[in-house]
Amino acid sequence: MNKKSRTNPSQSAGDQKFVTIALAGQPNVGKSTVFNMLTGLSQHVGNWPGKTVEQKTGKFTHNGNVVHLVDLPGTYSLTANSEEERITRDFIIREKPDAIVAIVNAASLERNLYLVAEMLMLPAPVVIGLNMTDVAEQHGIRVEPHVLEAALGAPVVPVVASKNQGLHKLIDAAERLAANPADFAPIRPAIRPEHEPILEQIRALIAGQVPSPYPEDWVALKLLEGDTEVAALIQQAAPQAWERVHALLMQHEDAYLDIAGGRYEWIERMVRAAVSKPRAGVITLTDRLDRVATHPFWGLVVLLAIFGLVFWLTYTVAMPIVDWLDTVAIFWIAEGARGILNFMPQWLISLVVDGLISGVGMVLALMPVLVVFFAVLGLLEDVGYLARSAYVMDRFMHWMGLHGRSFLPLFIGFGCNVPAVMGARIVEERRARLLTILLTPLVPCTARMAVIAFLAPAFFGERATLITWGLVTINMVLLALTGIVINRTVFKGAHVAFIMEMPLYHLPNARTIGLFVWNNTWAFIKKAGTIILFVSVIVWALAYFPAGDIQTSLLARMGRWLEPLGRPMGLADWRLVVALLSSFIAKENTIAVLGILYGAESELGLAQQVSGALSPAAALAFLVIQMTFIPCVATVAAIKQETGWRWTGFSVGLLLILSLCIGILTYQVACLAGL
Repeated sequence: MNKKSRTNPSQSAGDQKFVTIALAGQPNVGKSTVFNMLTGLSQHVGNWPGKTVEQKTGKFTHNGNVVHLVDLPGTYSLTANSEEERITRDFIIREKPDAIVAIVNAASLERNLYLVAEMLMLPAPVVIGLNMTDVAEQHGIRVEPHVLEAALGAPVVPVVASKNQGLHKLIDAAERLAANPADFAPIRPAIRPEHEPILEQIRALIAGQVPSPYPEDWVALKLLEGDTEVAALIQQAAPQAWERVHALLMQHEDAYLDIAGGRYEWIERMVRAAVSKPRAGVITLTDRLDRVATHPFWGLVVLLAIFGLVFWLTYTVAMPIVDWLDTVAIFWIAEGARGILNFMPQWLISLVVDGLISGVGMVLALMPVLVVFFAVLGLLEDVGYLARSAYVMDRFMHWMGLHGRSFLPLFIGFGCNVPAVMGARIVEERRARLLTILLTPLVPCTARMAVIAFLAPAFFGERATLITWGLVTINMVLLALTGIVINRTVFKGAHVAFIMEMPLYHLPNARTIGLFVWNNTWAFIKKAGTIILFVSVIVWALAYFPAGDIQTSLLARMGRWLEPLGRPMGLADWRLVVALLSSFIAKENTIAVLGILYGAESELGLAQQVSGALSPAAALAFLVIQMTFIPCVATVAAIKQETGWRWTGFSVGLLLILSLCIGILTYQVACLAGL
C-alpha cells in the first residue's frame, strides 16, 4: 500500500478517521485467519511492486474508523536474507504504518517472540495478538496475557482467530496506540554487555548521516549484526564514516552472537514470567498424531492416502456436476443461443456457439473439480498437516539433492505451477532453488488434473480413480528420476541441510478455507475469461475458415501435417494432437479445443466422443502425455523470470522430449499388454 494513499490517524474525512495497520507474524501463527476474519471479501490480492511475493490488503470499518489492513509476508526475522524479510521491514520503515499487530502463537511463544524482539526496534507501535490460546491450553500450555504485557511493556490481547474471538479488542488496542504513539514504551531487548561499547561507537560514527527514514539506532544495530543491505546503505550515504565503521566491524565479527544472545535472554525472561508448560513426559495430541503422520513408512502411507481421498472426492462429488454441466446445461445454452441468433450470419452463430460457448463453457464446467481440490488443499494447510508432508518427503527430496522445504512449493504446484515456481524462493540455496523450479512443471497442476478428471471416467469407467492415482504416481516417479539425473550430472550431486518447524495441530476454520477456495477459483474464472477466451476464438477461427467446414479448415491442415507425430503414441486423430499442442497456452485449453473440434459433430457429451476416437492404449498414452507435456505459457514466463532464458529453454526442451518418449513407451507397452 502506498504511503500517499492514506492519511494520518489524527486526520479525518467527515466523521471517519483513516488508520493503516500492518499485520505481521511468523509462518503458522494464524495470521491469514486473522486477516480473513477482519477483511472478509473486502480484500485485494496482488504482488508487491517489483516483486513476485504476494501482497494482501483489506479495508474494513471499526468504531467509525476506516482501517486499511496490510498483511505483511510471513517471516521468522527481519534480517535481509529473503525477499519476504526485506519487504516486511522496508514497509514498516518507509511506509510508517500507524500501528503493527504482531500475531504470535501462544503454543510456540518462545520461537515467535524473536520476530517481536526485532519489531520493537522499529519506529512503529506494536500490539501483540496472542493467538491460538485454545490450542495452547489443549496442549497444557498456559500464557498469562497481563503478565506478558507487563514484561513486554506493550499491549497483549488474547485472541482465538478461528472463532473470531478477541479480534475487535485487538483492533481497539491498535487504534489506541495509533492515536497516542507517545504512550508506547516497550521493554526492548539489549545487546550483551561485551559489545555494548562497540554499538555506541557505531552510533556516534553514523550520527546525522543515516538517510531518512531509517532510524539511527536500528541502523547501528544492523551494522553490528552484519546486515549486508544496511551496510551497503551506509557505504553509499556516508562513505567516510563507513571506512571507520567497517574497520570496527572487522574487529568484532562475532558481535552478532551477542546481539542474538541478548534477544534470546530477553525472550527467556518473557517466557519464564508469563508461560507455564506441562510437566516433562506429558504426551500431547500432536505427539500422538505425529507418531503416525511423521513415521518414515506410515507417514508416507498417510500422504498417499490423502492424495487418493482427493481423487475419490473429485469423482464422487464433483464429476456428477461436471457431467450435468457438460451434457445438459452447456448444450441447452448453446442451442438457445443458436435459436436466438438464427437470423445472424452463419459465421457469427458459429463463433458464439462453437467458439465462445463450447470453448469457455467447457472450461467453466470444470469449476466443481477445482472447488473440491482447493477445499482439500486449504483444509490440509489450515490444520497444520502440510509441514508434516514436508518432513515425510525430506528423505526422498535428499535423493535429488533437495530437502523437505522444496516439497512445499512442489506441493503448491498441485494447485498451479506458477505460484509454485515463485514459491521456490523459500529455498535459500540457489542450486536447490533452481532444481526445485526445474522439477515444478512435472507436478500435475489443477488444470491438468481437471482435464484428467474430465476424460478418465469416459476412457476407463469405474477404474478412473485407480488410473488417475497411477498417473500421478508416474509423474512423481519421473520427477524423482529427473531430479536425481539433473542433480548428479548438472549439479554434481550437491546436498543441503534441512531445518523446519512443526506447528501444533488445530481445528480448521471454515471461513479461512472458504476464502481460500473463493480466491483461487475466482482467479481461475478470470483466467478463463481472458487467455482461454482468446485462444478459443483463435482455434475456432482456424477451425472455421476458409470455407466453414472443419475438415477443410486451416486447423485441419495443420493437424494432418502433425498427424505422423501422434501415430507412434496411438493418436491417429489429428484433433487430439492439435488439442494437446494448444495446452501450451493453458492446460485447460485441451478441453476447450476438444469442445470446439468435436462439439459441432454430435450432441453427445464431449468425453464420450473423445473416448470413441481412441483405443484404451491410446487413451492411456494421451493422458500420460497430458500429464507430462510442456508447461503452460504462464509457467514458462515465471520460470524465465526466476532463472533466465537458458534454464527456461532447458526446462521446455527437457519436458517436450520426456513427454513424447513416455507417451510412445506407454502406448507400445499397453498394446503389448493387450489393453
